[in-house]
Amino acid sequence: MSAAVPSSVLLAGGGTAGHVSPLLALADCLRRRDPSVRVTALGTAEGLESRLVPERGYPLLEVPRVPFPRRPDAAALRLPGNLRRAVVAAEAALETSGAEVVVGFGGFVASPAYLAARRRRVPVVVHEQNARPGLANRLGARIAAEVAVTFPGTPLRGATVTGMPLRREIATLDRSAHRAEARERFGLTDAPTLLVTGGSLGAARLNAAFASSVAALSAAGVQVLHVTGAGKEFDPGEVPGAPYVVLPYCDRMDLAYAAADLVVCRSGAGTVCELSAVGLPAVYVPLPVGNGEQRLNAAHVVEAGGGLLVDDAAVDAAWVRDTVVPLALDAARLGSMAAAAASVGQRDGDEQLADLVARAGGGR
Repeated sequence: MSAAVPSSVLLAGGGTAGHVSPLLALADCLRRRDPSVRVTALGTAEGLESRLVPERGYPLLEVPRVPFPRRPDAAALRLPGNLRRAVVAAEAALETSGAEVVVGFGGFVASPAYLAARRRRVPVVVHEQNARPGLANRLGARIAAEVAVTFPGTPLRGATVTGMPLRREIATLDRSAHRAEARERFGLTDAPTLLVTGGSLGAARLNAAFASSVAALSAAGVQVLHVTGAGKEFDPGEVPGAPYVVLPYCDRMDLAYAAADLVVCRSGAGTVCELSAVGLPAVYVPLPVGNGEQRLNAAHVVEAGGGLLVDDAAVDAAWVRDTVVPLALDAARLGSMAAAAASVGQRDGDEQLADLVARAGGGR
């Protein structure tokens, strides 16, 4: 039986979907456990959370955005004052919400929340999405009652591997049961199906490589569902072979996963965890920026045999023709990769993280 959750919880995270999505998944899990729990989110006015959190029915309290400068410049000189104001705002949020536990997901919002919680002696739970932790969560882990990580080997002392809190429609997805519905929804047939998605920031190279490969893919009998990102869509034209469907955005990624046999994508933590949870083989193309966390995020599923890692620089039309097309047509290999991906996937990250929240609250 699950432990009782605290009566009020403050969830701190924002800026990107990588922070907001697990925050909302945990919020929904806490509410399922106890409909009376008071869940409040802490975020910024500029981030995705300003829209997504209220849409999901949770109150959002705001703090100023405080990025940590990476070099000694004018922004670094302003950091102490900016951080002080953000901590004061986070303390006010703690008082308003009556939070008994603060859960931080990293990013600009988390650091002031952690510091305010320490000043107010409110227990902290840290969840780190990436295999290589960011600065905010390295700070938070030093004062946290509980630390949760998505991937084994993430270097945070005393961490519990919980996996990623996932949206309910992904965590409970039965791909085979919804395949026919999904393919009908997207105008696809029963041909081998490739899903291509690069996210909002990492789509350019993938879009270019596949836009120039429409004819080759269709002629080979590989149908494609290509989610390009808003404002990045293109017209694939009339193709004589397998369908090539282009969408700027997909609000039913669960059905996109159900339709697909193979995915080509970036390797953000959320994407890796969703695909392994539902048992989808993937070709991961880590973004060539940041601190290398995307390559590390995919390492465990690749080592298990559930995916391939490909350098961004290798992605072009010739690679699509010589690597992606043969893989998409190899049903036996895709079946083995799917089983391997599922073997390392976790569907209950939200429940495991909620257990740590309950434990932190009980030990206050």
